[in-house]
Order: sequence, then structure tokens, then C-alpha cells
Amino acid sequence: MTTSNRSPKRVLSLRSTIWVYFAGFTFAILCLVWFFQVFTLDRYYEASMRAKIHKTVSAISANFDGDMPSKSKTLVEDLAYDNTMTVVITRRNGSTVISADFMGGYSALTQDYGINLFEYRTKVESSEEGNFLSVTTNYRFNTTEYLYGGRLGDDYYLFINASLEPIGPAAEVIKEQLVFITLMIFFLALFISLMLSNRLSRPFKHITESADRLASGDYSTHFEGGGYAEINELSDALNYAASEISKVDSLRNDLIANVSHDLRTPLTMIKAYAEMIRDLSGDNPEKRSEHLKVIIDEADRLSELVSNLLELSKLQNGSIALECRQFSVAEFIRNALSRYQLLSEQQGYEFSVEADPDVICEGDEARLSQVLYNFINNAVNYSGDSRKIIIRQRNFESVVRIEVVDFGVGIERDKLPLIFDRYYRDERTKRDVVGTGLGLSIVKEILRLHGRRFGVQSEVGKGSTFWFEIKRAKDD
Repeated sequence: MTTSNRSPKRVLSLRSTIWVYFAGFTFAILCLVWFFQVFTLDRYYEASMRAKIHKTVSAISANFDGDMPSKSKTLVEDLAYDNTMTVVITRRNGSTVISADFMGGYSALTQDYGINLFEYRTKVESSEEGNFLSVTTNYRFNTTEYLYGGRLGDDYYLFINASLEPIGPAAEVIKEQLVFITLMIFFLALFISLMLSNRLSRPFKHITESADRLASGDYSTHFEGGGYAEINELSDALNYAASEISKVDSLRNDLIANVSHDLRTPLTMIKAYAEMIRDLSGDNPEKRSEHLKVIIDEADRLSELVSNLLELSKLQNGSIALECRQFSVAEFIRNALSRYQLLSEQQGYEFSVEADPDVICEGDEARLSQVLYNFINNAVNYSGDSRKIIIRQRNFESVVRIEVVDFGVGIERDKLPLIFDRYYRDERTKRDVVGTGLGLSIVKEILRLHGRRFGVQSEVGKGSTFWFEIKRAKDD
């Protein structure tokens, strides 16, 4: 039975959220349609008619030729026809030059023509702008009309009459249609939102089920995408996480097995030699001393293993603070190699240095020395019969690279990404040579705290080159 630690707080599901947002969007659209098509239709119609009148005035004014006014007749008639209005152009003396009536003969400009034109010319003359736009009522048809009058050059007048058709019946028809349209859109939006929410939520449901299986320990779980780029990216990230968790779990099991083995072996040796001292060599000083040495060596092995485990744990959780200072690289390498003089004399190891000019670097010298010791120890363990080890110093603009080169067995290409993992060791190397198997993991954490790069190049049968970088001092 799988238990869940999810928060009991109730929130909307993705499906419900999509439906709510889609329904809200649809409702907002319908409200806008009702508002503009019903409640503001009259105002919009009036504003549209005023705009038509102004466009007509601009078009005629731009193309009217006072010397040959008849050339504008076609334009005036087309504008009057297209906009269902009456357009009249007169001279100052009141004679008509162009007249286009498309209001069925009931325009204010055609009824009581002479009287009206005199009145309209008077309004133009008395206006400050030289034109007017007024609203009149046609009592015969009970309609509202716009009447425009204005100067057209120095010797002509332009009059336009346009009727606002009653839109009450049209508005009623629009309202009836909007009712049906609203119902149709509502049910269509409901159907689309349900389909869309189901389609979008299905991949997340599958991912959640897979995540539950992963949480229960099934690291073979595979996360399926859903045909969307974001969901595919999420499933890829979760698949990668599952793979990495599986590796971590495998490494944890290996760590427990290896540590248990390394703890059990010295403990068994300590117990066996203690029993030998008790039963066999207790009265023999030479044998007793030999057996006690074995016990001490195995106790030291246990102490080193425990110390390395504690140090690695502290490095990983950040409880160790770096003590950075400036130091000489040449002295740094020389101090490290001084510890291997006895090994060189007794076992024939050959250590050589290939160095660029000395420079000043910055970092925790003690921790970086630990890195170099681990690399040199690793080279000693893997150098094989060659017993030749080179330490190189290569200066770059902002860093110094330290390389430790051996000419031993080398490392297989597929094993290179694993060598800095906790407790990894090459199966070809004897256990009593390799040590605790935590050295390179400690190196990795020290260099990670410094923010420095490191790595290894190797070829089987030709040796390996382990390297790391140290920051150069700014005043160097």
C-alpha cells in the first residue's frame, strides 16, 4: 500500500481550471457582443453617419475645381449614391451647380428649396468655423436627419443631407438572433472546454501515476509525453531524474556493500589475530609483535575509512569552510613531492616535474594539496611496471592547470564518467593497493567548493592524465 505525503489542501484540478477559464472567456465575449450590438447600436450608427458625412466633405473639397465645377459631378453623384444622401453645391448667388438626391426626393434640401438654401447659407455665414452640422427632424416620415453646410472655396457652398434610418426593428431582430447565438456558443464552448480539458489533463494524470510508481521504488518507470512540447520536456526531465535516482540508489547499495566489506575484512583480521595472540603467540614476543602489527594496520585502515567517510559527508553538506590564501605553485608542487621521496628510493618510482614559470595562485592550499596527493597516489596505484609519474604545471591567463600523468594500465572509456563517483574503483586493481575508494570523490567535492574545473584523459594500456585548475591571484 502506497502512502502519500501530498498536501490535503483542496485546489481545482487542471480539468476544472481549464473549464472555468474557458467559460469565463466565453461569457466575457458574449457580454461584449451584447453590449456593442444592443446597448450602443444607436450611438454607433449615429457616429458612423457623422463619419460618412465628414469623409464625403473631405473627398469633394479635395477634388472640386471652382473653374470647372461640372468635372466633380460624377464624384458627387457616386458619393451620394454610396452613402444614401443628398449632396448639393451652389454658387454664392444661390444657383445650383451640382445636385445629387438619393433620399427619394424627400430631402430637406429639396423641400422648399429656395427658402431652405437661403436659411442654410445664412447659418454658414454666421458660423465661426465657416460650416455647421445640425440635426433636423423630417416630420413627414418621423426620421432624424443630419444636415451639413459649409463653404467650398470662395464662391461655392456645399450642402449634405443624410437620414438616420430607424433601427428599432433591426435591433429587435439582432436581439433575437443574439439569444440563439448565445445559447449555441455556450453549449459549443462547454463541449470544447470539456474536450480540451480532458486532452490537456490526460498526460499529467499519466505522469502523476508514473511519479507515484517512482516514489514507491519502481525506478524502471517511464514517463510518457502528451504531444505538447512542454509536457514532452517535463516527461524527458522526469525520465532523466528517474535514471539518475536509479543510479544513486545503485551507488548507495554499492557503497553499503563496499563499506560493509571493508569494515568486515579488517574486523575479521583484528579478531583472528587477537585470537592468535590469545591462543598461540601470547608467550612468543616475536610472533606477538608481528600479530599486533597486523591488528594496528587493520585498525588504521578502519580509521582511514571512517575519516574519509566523515570528511566526504562534511564536504558534501558544506560544513567545511575554505581557508583561501595566496601561495606559490612551484612550492606547492615541491612540498607535495617531498612526501614521496622514500617511496622513490625504496620502490623505484620516478617522479619528474614539467613546469611553466612559477606564479602565485589563490585557494585553500591544504585542501588543494589533498587533491594533488590523491592524484599522485592514484598514479602510483595505476602506474604498473613503468613506475614513471610526471607532474606538469601549465599557466593560462586566469588559471594554472596541474596535471598528473602515469603510463600504467589506463582506464576504459566507458568507465571514465564513473571514476569520480563515490566508492568507484577499478576491478583490475588489488584491494590492498587502492585504499578506501573515496579519494577521488573527496577530490571532486574539494574542487567543487573552489568552483574549479577538473577531469581525466586516459587510454587503456598507455596511462592516464588527471588534471585540475587553480585560480591565479589577481596581482600575479
